[in-house]
Amino acid sequence: MAEVKRQYDASGRREQARQRRRTVVAAARELFESDGFQATTIAAVARRAGVSAESIYKGFGTKAALAKAVFDQVIAGDDEPVPVAQRAEAETIQAEPDVRRKLRLYVDGMVERAERSARVQIMIRDGRHSDETLRETWQTLLDERLTGMTLFARHLVATGDLRSGLEVEEVADVLWTYIAVELYELLVVIRRWSPRQYGEFVTAGLIGSLLSEPSV
Repeated sequence: MAEVKRQYDASGRREQARQRRRTVVAAARELFESDGFQATTIAAVARRAGVSAESIYKGFGTKAALAKAVFDQVIAGDDEPVPVAQRAEAETIQAEPDVRRKLRLYVDGMVERAERSARVQIMIRDGRHSDETLRETWQTLLDERLTGMTLFARHLVATGDLRSGLEVEEVADVLWTYIAVELYELLVVIRRWSPRQYGEFVTAGLIGSLLSEPSV
C-alpha cells in the first residue's frame, strides 16, 4: 500500500513570521518616538527586536519603508491585513442613517487613530526635510489620506443630506484638512486640548462646513 504524504501546513511558519514582523515594528516605533528617525538605526531596531539587521532589510527594504509600516500599524491599531475602510467601524458609519451621527462616529474613530499615530506622522513629516527617503513616504501618507477622504466624501454626498452645491472634491478637501495631523498637533500637542475637546471641535467644524447653510 502506497504511503500517503501529508500536505505541508505552513500556517505555523506564517504566524511566526508575522510575530517577528510585529516585534520589529513595535521596536521601531519605540525607537522612532524616543530617538527620532535619523538617530534610529536598523541595527538598533534589530537589537531591540532580537533579530538580525539583515532580516529587517529583507523584510522591509529601507528604514523609510519601516517607518511607513509603523504608521500603517498604529493608524489601524493592529496588524490585521484589513484596510481601515473595510473594518466594522466603517461599516457602522455607512449604515448610520443620520448624517450628523455619521460625522460624529467618524470623528470618534479618527481621534483614537490620531492619538496612536500623531507622533509617527509628525516624525515622518518633519524628517523629510533632512532625509530624502522620507519625502516619498510623507507624500504617500498625504495621498492615502486624500484617497480615503474622497471615498468618504462620495458616501456623504450620496446621502443627499449635505449642503446644496457641494461636490465630492470639495467635501474631500474639507475632510482631508480637518483630520490633518497639523490640526491635532496645534490643539492637542501644543495647546494641550484634551482629545475630547479636539474631537468636539472637528465634529462642529465638519457639521458647520458640510451641513449648515452659510450665513449671508
